[in-house]
Amino acid sequence: MERRASPRGPVGRSLIATLVFAAAVVPGWTLGTLAERYTGSALLDWVVTCAWAAAAVRVLAPRASYRPRDAWLGLIPVYNWYLVCVLGWRVALLPFRDWEPRDDELWRARWLTGDLIGYWRADPVAVAPRAASVPAGSRRSR
Repeated sequence: MERRASPRGPVGRSLIATLVFAAAVVPGWTLGTLAERYTGSALLDWVVTCAWAAAAVRVLAPRASYRPRDAWLGLIPVYNWYLVCVLGWRVALLPFRDWEPRDDELWRARWLTGDLIGYWRADPVAVAPRAASVPAGSRRSR
């Protein structure tokens, strides 16, 4: 008997989104606080915190229909926490999506029907294995 996947409920999704936010932001706060304590520079605290949030945005962005270059927006103080919240909320629902895919994702996205109406699914595309290259010495030349 095959088990059908179903989207997470609001409580489960909220818990996962909270954990994603905590994993994406708390280490940056900790490292920033340590950097400030060691150097005495509050500016360095913000730089480290924002850099960590930008790295989190860079990792989460492709999975949540954002471009990897949106990580530059993760460098903006306070806005980066909002962006991590949005990405965490979206990532918490995967593999289902309740947002429309970007134009460059439409070719692999499909609109679900039946009990899952209102959701999208965009599974990663399997990459075909590359053929082994032949060493130059073993090729025939004319």
